[in-house]
Amino acid sequence: MDFETPLIETRLLRRYKRFLADVETDDGSVITVHCPNPGAMLGLDQPGSRAWISDSMNPKRKLRHTLELVEADGEMVGIHTGRTNRLAREAIENGLIDLLPPGAEIRAEQRYGQNSRVDFLLEAIDGSKTFVEVKNVHLVRNPGLHEFPDSVTARGAKHLADLAAEVHNGHSAVMLYVIQRRDGDQFSIAGDIDPGYQAAFRTALDKGVEALAIKCHVTTKGIKPVQRVDILGCGPYPALPPPF
Repeated sequence: MDFETPLIETRLLRRYKRFLADVETDDGSVITVHCPNPGAMLGLDQPGSRAWISDSMNPKRKLRHTLELVEADGEMVGIHTGRTNRLAREAIENGLIDLLPPGAEIRAEQRYGQNSRVDFLLEAIDGSKTFVEVKNVHLVRNPGLHEFPDSVTARGAKHLADLAAEVHNGHSAVMLYVIQRRDGDQFSIAGDIDPGYQAAFRTALDKGVEALAIKCHVTTKGIKPVQRVDILGCGPYPALPPPF
């Protein structure tokens, strides 16, 4: 995924009201930009951090610029959750994760579950279906370990329950975590931040939902899914730590 226009390097001054951020450009100008991330952005909202913004080139837009990348621990991190599904689709179509049989159709934003929309529905020629939910990941608190979520997400727990219901109905279901940074080789659920999500994750796995995680190479030119990451608590990996 390439950025549509060259990014502009700035310094992050503050992130506030969830979807707003103030940044300072090299010439000292302060710009209020759109922050396309509804989460806590834990560890990514430090004033003075290097940050990169995109320019929509649309002077009529209320906030012409969008926050795209923030530097944390010397690593460029993608914070734009609206780009996550595009990265997931690239990973699926390019075979980074083995989910797409020959001739299968990918359909986005399909209704399913209890008043939900699945991010992707993969339908094979034989009619078999795989439901794929996608979550954006950018939290790192311990070196080498990516974590999700960075705040309580009842909606995320509901999606896990919906995936488990599709497995019960005879379909396949995958929870795919897209990590918009590359400074780790493991992934885990942050149960101390959201014990409810951790419980929902464990229940979904017990009911047959598959969990996958991929990390991305992030630059000012674009973001590219590059590698699968081990998930702690899945298969042969160690059990998840207790919530507290």
